[in-house]
Parts: sequence; structure tokens; C-alpha cells
Amino acid sequence: MPEGDTVFRTARRLHEALAGEEVTRFDIRVPRHATADLTGEVVHEVVPRGKHLLMRIGAFTLHSHLKMEGRWLVFAHGEPWRTPAHQARAIVGTSRVDAVGFEIAMVDLVPTEEEDRLVGHLGPDLLGPDWDPVEAARRLHADARPVHVALLDQRHLAGLGNEYVNELLFVRGILPMRPATEVDVAGLVDTAARMILANRDRSGRTFTGDTRRGRQTWVYGRDRRPCRRCGTLIRRAELSATDTSERNVFWCPRCQR
Repeated sequence: MPEGDTVFRTARRLHEALAGEEVTRFDIRVPRHATADLTGEVVHEVVPRGKHLLMRIGAFTLHSHLKMEGRWLVFAHGEPWRTPAHQARAIVGTSRVDAVGFEIAMVDLVPTEEEDRLVGHLGPDLLGPDWDPVEAARRLHADARPVHVALLDQRHLAGLGNEYVNELLFVRGILPMRPATEVDVAGLVDTAARMILANRDRSGRTFTGDTRRGRQTWVYGRDRRPCRRCGTLIRRAELSATDTSERNVFWCPRCQR
């Protein structure tokens, strides 16, 4: 599941492949930007912002979001793609490589000076230069919704997705339904930052410290299986901020109260 650590690694890989190179192919396969052409422009940098990717080319920024299935892959120029071509939403090619965004969402092209209208609403980025744990904790503490919902709100802190939030609340011993106003938000933010930083450079994410398949999580995806700490069966429910944003919630009824 793409979350802040996945986006960070993707941006780094794209930056290493494209930065400083002239664009020789530019193909955006979404209707509103289908006629855009940045060939001849230079890729300045690719940077992550929470779970968003910003590719700065010439005076413009190509913005994308991985959502659940999206991914950017880099191929040597002329190399056959290993993913069906109909899934491609954006192609940025140079004389050396082709960067292809498959099943990416929220594809936008805006002048770089207008980036803020796409990502300016985001809170402090857990893996970004703007990271501010005090501000993130302040925003969380002001939210009376269930803490699971509050942590997923990217306006409070940017980079956490559902897997991280479930694991984070288990590690902190907090029931997901508890209002964010009633928890130690400073401790929660500190653990979140350490957790995502520990996974930032890993190809295989782990929350338990065990990288073996099936051993990486405490509660996420483990409903009706015994808690790794106390043996109580993990429970599962759905929780959401709106009717269209339901997320699976996993918790141990003994370790999280």
C-alpha cells in the first residue's frame, strides 16, 4: 500500500533518473492535459509531499498521487514495459530513460508557482524538510473525531495511510475509536515519525522488526488471529470521516483500551 515512505522512495528513484535531463517525450493520458507538451524542457527535480509526487519540469509541475494501485516505473529508453500500456497515465521520457506512471491518480499539470493550490492544504510532512512535530500535535489535539480518523487527515500531518495508522495505534496502546482530544498526541506524533523514518529506506516495510513474510505487522490485516503480544483475537471494523472514506480498522481489545 503506497504511503509516505513508498512515495519518498519513488520520488528519489525518479529524481535520480530524470533530474537535469531534457524531456524528449511527454505524454499525459488524462483528458484535461492530453495536449500538454513539455518536450525540450529540463527536469529540475522530483520531490515528495506527503503522499503526493511533484515532478518539476521547466516552469511547470506534474503532480500525481499513487492512491491504492499507482506506481511510477523507470525503464531504459526503448526497453519494453513490464506493465500493460493501457494502464499508463503519464510518460516522461529522456534520451536515457522513460518514467511511466501506471494507474496513478489526481494527475495535474500546473505552473510550479501554483503548486500550493494542490498541496498547500497538507500538514507537516513526516519525511519532509517542513516536519514540525509540535504543529502536527497541535492540529491533532484540536480534532474531536476518533483518533484513527484524525491521523488519516493529511491536513494534520502528511504521509500516514491506513496501514501505518493501525500499527501506530497498536504500538501506542490506543483504541482507534477514542477521540484524538483524549490521547497523548505528542507521544503519538513522535512514534509516527520514528516508525516511518525506520521504514523510509526499506524495500519491505515492517512494524514488528521482523521482515519475514507474514510477520511484519502487529494488527493490520490480522483480524481473528491472535495478538502477537497477548494472544487475544484481533478485531476488525470500519471507520470513516465520511460515507465514502471508510477504512478497515484493526485492534487488540486487550492491548488497546
